[in-house]
Amino acid sequence: MGKVDERVYGQVLDLGEAIVYQEGSIVSQTLIGKPEGTVTAFAFVEGEGLSEHTAPFDAFVYVTEGEVDVSLAGQVHRLNAGQAIVMPADVPHALSAVTAFKMLLVMIKSAGEA
Repeated sequence: MGKVDERVYGQVLDLGEAIVYQEGSIVSQTLIGKPEGTVTAFAFVEGEGLSEHTAPFDAFVYVTEGEVDVSLAGQVHRLNAGQAIVMPADVPHALSAVTAFKMLLVMIKSAGEA
């Protein structure tokens, strides 16, 4: 994950411009990073993705631009800009960019998981 950029505190953000695409890589910028959870912006170019994995925390993915296939427990969900999905802790998931896309990932940690 990218380092928290404290320059975003108190600023109005245009999520379409908060992070830019970079050919051949996945770009991330942590907007909030606290023991209780994180908010991270991501930019994926077409064809990039994250292989199947699990996370110990609940996660909320909100697509701000483009189109992505999200595999959750073996079921594929196609999300477009303006759509979101909740991914429960410890459930296998993967992401595959159908087009270049941007998303916000909100990870929530309970007090017992911090």
